[in-house]
Amino acid sequence: MKKAVLLGDCRAGLIEVPDPYPIKDWAVVKVHAAPMCAEYKSFVSGGKTEFLGHEAAGEVVAVAQEGPVKPGDRVVVMPQYPCGQCPLCIAGDYIHCEHNFDFAKFCGTAEGQATMAQYLVKPMWLLPKIPDGVSYDKASLACCALGPSFGAFQAMGLTAFDTVLIAGAGPVGLGAVVNARFRGSRAIVAETVPYRVERARELGAAHVIDPKAADAVSRIKALTGGCGADFALDCAGNVAAQRLCIDGVRRKGKVAFVGECGDDLPIRVSPDLLRKGITIVGVWHYNLNDFPKIMKVIQSSHVSDRLISHVLPMSRIQDAFELSATHRTAKIILHPWE
Repeated sequence: MKKAVLLGDCRAGLIEVPDPYPIKDWAVVKVHAAPMCAEYKSFVSGGKTEFLGHEAAGEVVAVAQEGPVKPGDRVVVMPQYPCGQCPLCIAGDYIHCEHNFDFAKFCGTAEGQATMAQYLVKPMWLLPKIPDGVSYDKASLACCALGPSFGAFQAMGLTAFDTVLIAGAGPVGLGAVVNARFRGSRAIVAETVPYRVERARELGAAHVIDPKAADAVSRIKALTGGCGADFALDCAGNVAAQRLCIDGVRRKGKVAFVGECGDDLPIRVSPDLLRKGITIVGVWHYNLNDFPKIMKVIQSSHVSDRLISHVLPMSRIQDAFELSATHRTAKIILHPWE
C-alpha cells in the first residue's frame, strides 16, 4: 500500500509498505478520507516521520473474527489504541486510557497505524458506523474537526442561553463555532488570521475580536453586558489564548482547554479560582457514547460542510502540507486512493 511520510527539509512524499492484516478483534480499514491536523508543525520544522495522521473514515475490508463490524461497513476511525477493558474505556472515555497497546508488539509490525495511508488496522470497537447518506469526507469531521469542542461543550454544559468565547479559529476552533451554533449558543471568536476571521463569520460567529488588542478583554465584556462570556474554549494551544479565556469569562464561568500547549500557564489561585470562582477543565476528545450526537451535528447543521475547505488526492501530499502551513484553510481532507 501507499502511505504519506515526511522526508525532512520541508518535503513530503509517498512510499510503499506492506498491507496490514487483521488480528484477533482488530479490523483492516480501507481509508477513503484522511483529514490533516497539526502534522504541518513537523513539516515546517523540517522533521521526519513515517507515521502520519490520527483521524480517518473508511470501509472495513477484513476481520479475523466476528465482532461489532464486518467487511463492507462504513466507519469512522477513532484515535489511539486503548485497552478497551479498563473503567475509562468501558465508560466511553477511552481517550484517557492508561493501558494503550504497544502497536508494533501486538501486530508484529509498526505498519498499519498511520491514517494518511491506503489501509490501517484498528480495534473493532473503535470503529463506529457511519449513518447512511453521510459521505466519508463529512463523517471524518467526527474526529478532530468537531470532536474536541463537542466534548468540551458537553463537559461544560453549553446551551442556547449562553455566550461562549472561542480562542483560535483554526480547524478545531472553526469546528467549535459549528458546535456552538448547532446548540443555539452565541459565539465570540478571538482570531487574527484574515482567512480564519472570515471563515468564522461564515460559520455563524456573532463577533470576531483581535486577541492581540490591548482592550481585548474589555471588548469581550462590552459584548456580554459587562460580565464576560459564560464559557470559554481555548483552541489555539498557547498561553496567551488560555489567559484570554480565563480573563474573558465571567465570574462563576467555565473554561475548557483543548489546544495542545507546551508552555506553562501561570494560574493565580486567589484572583482566578477563589475570588472569580471559575471552573477549568481539560478536554481531549468526546465520550464514545456521544458518537450518535456528533453525527447528528454533521447531518443536521447547515454549515458543517463548510468546515472542509480543501479535498486533495494523497498523491499531492507536498502541496497539501504547503497549503496546511499557510493557515489559510479549514479542514483539509486527503483521498489516499487518488
